[in-house]
Amino acid sequence: MSILIIGGKDGQLATSFVNLKDNRLKFLGRPELDFTNADTLKSAFEGEKPELIINTAAWTAVDAAETQQEDAYLVNRDGPAQLAKLCAVHDVPFIHVSTDYVFSGDKGSPYFETDPVSPNTVYGASKAEGEEAILAAQPNSVILRTAWVYSAHGKNFVRTMINAGAKNPALKVVGDQHGNPTCSDDLAWAIMQIADRYLKEGLNPEWNGIYHAVGTGDATWYGLAVEALQQAALYGQKMPEVTAIKTEDWPTPAKRPQDSRLNTDKLHKVFNIRLPKWQDSVAKVVKTLFQA
Repeated sequence: MSILIIGGKDGQLATSFVNLKDNRLKFLGRPELDFTNADTLKSAFEGEKPELIINTAAWTAVDAAETQQEDAYLVNRDGPAQLAKLCAVHDVPFIHVSTDYVFSGDKGSPYFETDPVSPNTVYGASKAEGEEAILAAQPNSVILRTAWVYSAHGKNFVRTMINAGAKNPALKVVGDQHGNPTCSDDLAWAIMQIADRYLKEGLNPEWNGIYHAVGTGDATWYGLAVEALQQAALYGQKMPEVTAIKTEDWPTPAKRPQDSRLNTDKLHKVFNIRLPKWQDSVAKVVKTLFQA
């Protein structure tokens, strides 16, 4: 029994899967696998004979996608579509990770899975089209939209703030964007809950579709920064002065969603899964960073 994770071992989410130390998990990524190439994917399927596929590979450079559109669509739409087609041929369920960026952030309240997508960036559009392509190719797919991913490893906002706070007496952080901070360890756990259901019970059409999987509770980037820095202060790091600024004071090439909070009731109703409160997970991540 094997679960094939596409995307290698180096990304945030992939590292969280590695840390699970589950011997059913097998990892494939560059350079040994180009998942945008149909021939190499076919060889991987025939060689590994997986019972389930989890795709963690993605183009996540939001600003760079604005000028490297072809690459973003290749990784976020075309590659996952190829994977989904192979999963359909081999009758293998497919779990794919998507993003809150499929929404503009203009709704003013948490988004449901049934809300129409409204991306305002190339990155968001490429992920939205990837979702559509996957479900068209392999209906037996679960797509998990997540957001504001952080962990004790890799490049992410929480680690950046703690490192910046250690070097600077004052920080300015955007305080008018709202979302759901999500620990990659919690997301990996949630995905494995779904994977285990598939492996134990087989394909179930009632599970097919899109779900929102984010940490419980919401925050601004400012609020997340303050929480992480206050946790760091418990381990002796001096607390810097943190000032909230407006989005317009921190211009970026790609427009960020102003309010991309996601409603997670469907995930709880169908799979009985609810991710931990984001504050609790931030505390665990900071503890790991300082006690490593």
